[in-house]
Formats: sequence, C-alpha cells, structure tokens
Amino acid sequence: MDFYLPIAQVQISIITVLLLSFGIGVLSGIFGIGGGFLMTPILIFLGIPATYAVANVANNILGISVSGATTHWYKKTLDYKMGFMIVIGGLLGAILGMQIFEYLREVGNINTIIALAYVYLLAIIGTLIFVEGVKEVSALKKKVLIKKKLHTHYWIHGLPFRIRFSKSKLYESALTPVVLGFVVGLFASIMGIGGAFLMVPAMIYLIGMPTKLIPGTSLFVTIFITGFVVIAHAIQFKSVDLVLVSFLLFGSIIGLHVGLKISEKLNASEYKALLAVLLIAVGIFMGVETFVFNKGIDVLKNVTAPELNSELTLSIINLAKNSPIIYATLSVVSVMFVGFIFSYIRELIHHFRYSKKNIKN
Repeated sequence: MDFYLPIAQVQISIITVLLLSFGIGVLSGIFGIGGGFLMTPILIFLGIPATYAVANVANNILGISVSGATTHWYKKTLDYKMGFMIVIGGLLGAILGMQIFEYLREVGNINTIIALAYVYLLAIIGTLIFVEGVKEVSALKKKVLIKKKLHTHYWIHGLPFRIRFSKSKLYESALTPVVLGFVVGLFASIMGIGGAFLMVPAMIYLIGMPTKLIPGTSLFVTIFITGFVVIAHAIQFKSVDLVLVSFLLFGSIIGLHVGLKISEKLNASEYKALLAVLLIAVGIFMGVETFVFNKGIDVLKNVTAPELNSELTLSIINLAKNSPIIYATLSVVSVMFVGFIFSYIRELIHHFRYSKKNIKN
C-alpha cells in the first residue's frame, strides 16, 4: 500500500516504513537512543531527499524520546541535573549546526557529505566501544575480577566550575556535559539524529555515569535538542512532512516499548558490545551503499495528478508554506502528545498488572 508525502513530494510504501520504524524503535528502547543514526540513512537509501529525511527523522525522534523519557521518569532512572547541563551545550551546537546544514544544502552535495559523516563517526565510535566491550565480556567468562575506579579521569574533568551530580554520584566540571551537548547538538541538526550514538558512549566512558541512568538521561536530552531542530527545519526549510512522521512515529513507539522490555534483561557488558556491533554495521552499510553501489531501493513511485490535488495534500502544503510557525508547533506538539500518551498507557497497564498480582498474593 502506497501513500503520497505532500511535503517531500514522493510516494512511499507504508508497510516498508512501518516495519523499518518498528525495528528501529526496538533498538531505541534497548540502547536508549532516538534511532536517527539508523533511520536517516535508511530514508535516504529509500530515495527520500536528505533535507526531508533529516527533518522528519528528528521529528520522529522527538516523539520516541518523550515516550522513552517518560517511562524512565516513572522508573526514576533519569539524572535531570546532568541532562540540563548537556541541553545547554546542545542548543548552542544545534544553532551552529543549522547554519552548516544550510551551507551544505546550497552547495548541493549534502547526501554524500551526510553519508560520509555517518561512515566515519559510526566506524570510529563503534570500534572503540566494541574493543572495550569484548574485554569486559572476556573477563567475565574467565571470572577475572577487574578492579577499577568509578570512571577514568581525563583532563576535561579538571576544568573549572566543578559541581556535584548527586543522582549519578559524580563530582566534575560542568563544562564536560556542556561540551558533550554542543557536539551532540551540532551533529543532530546536520545529520537528523538525536545524538545518542555519540552521547551514550560519552556518558559511559567520558562522564562516567551509571549505566542504568544513561538511557533515560539520553532520551531526556534528546527531547530538547530535537525539538529545537524540528522547529528550525520546519520554519527555515519547510521540510517537515506530517504524513511521513505519522507513519514513522506509529511503528517506532510500539517498537520502543518492546525494546524497553528487552533492555531489562541485558547487563552492562552485553549492552556495550551490542551497541558497538550495531554502530559498525550501519557504518559499513552506509559506506558500501553510497560509495560502491551508489543506488537505493526503488520504493518511490510516479505520482499521478489526482494524488497531487487531494484535499489532504493541499491542506498540508498550504499550512506548511503559509504558516510555518503554526505548522512547526503542530509538528512538535503532536508527536510529543502521542509519545506521552503511549508511555502513560504503558504505565497504567503495568500498574494494573502489579495491583492484580498483589491482590492474588
């Protein structure tokens, strides 16, 4: 079943998008990531222009992040103080990133540049995490007890403005999470990601946060960064497509809560190793597809005149072009509402089952 995207002006297979978004949602729940580092290259691979892929994946990530962060809020596995420090840097980085994105868009090589950025970043970060994860898993199998500090201290921890993060039991420079947020915000606005594939490893190895607090804090930060990115893209480039976001969000949120359930059964070493393999695999996929085959799956269809003139299509196009601020606000509020509702319903179901179990006992 195919559907026309009024803003991106292409026609896609609904089943394909739903299945892909569900799978990425599962991974988002397991690793505490928004899934943008997977969804953006896949949409580009399917033939959706990079400008639209970046904006709409960011909007989808916003909904996923609200849903995931709300669930972690219920579980009390979220460090607000650390999160807000990262957000401060993230918003500054996102502002600069939007300027870079506009320049790359005008140059005309944005697809290739984004693909190249994915290949290098995913390969480097994935390899570093994989090496560390393999060492830990190997040590566990040999039953070797490795004594080490809460986390390794680097020069960045010695910077001024040291403060205490009670939830994470850390005492270090506030500039550490701010700098991390700046880098995440920069890449989020350029590559259409929530930045978690950078943020999660940095939280583990650089900041030294407890593993149980990382997914929730990462999703919490992503809400603010992607919210800004979506509004900026909608107003500046008019590239947010509510139809595409609706399909992405539906599949992703269902998959997210499946992933959250799976994540409860993973230990820290398995968590690192799986994340590393995932990052490396996506990096290789992007490199081979972009620079070897240089082609995508043919899921885009020719659009007929009746589809272009449908009432829904024209309404969305007119609202996006004539009232970009209203359209941007609607995009952000709608996905946040859906994300919150899904988490709230999940919590009600959990509470009902828990109460019923206590009554029986």
